[in-house]
Amino acid sequence: MSTATALRTFPDVRADFPGLTPGWHYLDTAATAQKPQAVIDATVNAMGRDYATVHRGVYARSADMTLAYEAARRRIAAFIGARENDVTFVRGATEAINLVAYSHPKKGRVLLSMLEHHSNIVPWQLAGWQVDVCPLTADGCIDLDAAEKLLTPEHRMVAFAHVSNVLGSPLDVARAAEIAHRVGAELLIDGCQAVPRLPVDVAALGCDYYAFSGHKLYGPTGIGVLWSDKLDLLPPWQGGGSMIDRVTFERTTYAPAPTRFEAGTPAIIEAIGLAAAVDYVDHIGIDAIHAHEVALVSTLRDALARKNSITLYGPENSAGIVSFSMAGVHPHDIGTILDESGVAIRAGHHCAQPLMEHLGVPATARASFGVYNNDDDVAALIDGLARVERIFG
Repeated sequence: MSTATALRTFPDVRADFPGLTPGWHYLDTAATAQKPQAVIDATVNAMGRDYATVHRGVYARSADMTLAYEAARRRIAAFIGARENDVTFVRGATEAINLVAYSHPKKGRVLLSMLEHHSNIVPWQLAGWQVDVCPLTADGCIDLDAAEKLLTPEHRMVAFAHVSNVLGSPLDVARAAEIAHRVGAELLIDGCQAVPRLPVDVAALGCDYYAFSGHKLYGPTGIGVLWSDKLDLLPPWQGGGSMIDRVTFERTTYAPAPTRFEAGTPAIIEAIGLAAAVDYVDHIGIDAIHAHEVALVSTLRDALARKNSITLYGPENSAGIVSFSMAGVHPHDIGTILDESGVAIRAGHHCAQPLMEHLGVPATARASFGVYNNDDDVAALIDGLARVERIFG
């Protein structure tokens, strides 16, 4: 499908998003996605009309809410090709990675990449893993040829981003899984940027753990997902109510996964909202979303490449994300001037300071797309950058 065809045939869904006020061009979906009315309605109803606790009450509304909460788990599991008992609700991808880093019974060496988000670096350090770093290819992708040479039987884990939050670089997860497993290591994938814009089937990918956050998938904040078919091999990470089998002062036994990892009252409202977000994405179609974002990225990169003042980062096939810098202008100044023109982008190190050091810049400007963006947003960004050039020229 051509770029023009993809943009022309994609439905205009801006009216579904009350946060998108007229004249405002939101290009920061990689940080957090705006919420469709369907998700807002689902969370409002769950917080009001339908609200009760789950798993504990014997009264009808509690039983109904329990059914809705577990139905949300099944719905989200199906979205990523998983079994429901392999899906644990967590506060976000950050908590999911911390859970694996701290709970894994065989801590040792972990191979990360140069482009990882801080949430896929700091937890491994804090939990006592020995960190090795895989370099990038010239166009900003994780160099799997280098990873293959770096991996040894001492490595217990490989933890890579499915899509870079800065460069949009996509990972060949199946190949990463194959080379990790060859030395006896497991593979954890940070899927925060992939799940909203790429088809994800965890069984086909071959990874051992897959983590993502709800708020980047058009769902609420405060909820994320950790998938693994090895959860029963991990000990509990946090203790409290719900995650137990039997408690005495002498000894406690624990519930099977995923319950053992959901201590306390869970994120009931957020789970139901995330299921509504998955329904919304499925209604549009993840393949259509991917094609639409590919077209927007291509349009923007082509326009930026014609500007001598602009340096582009990341591969041509970046997924939904375009990072760039402008000669002589700090990204924060770019972001401030664009905001005056009604264009919202992200400017900074994007929680990826090692990557910034690798790129040789303190920060970049980043535009990232969602289902609600169109070529008008790209045009507004280009016009805004022309104003930046005039001001600093």
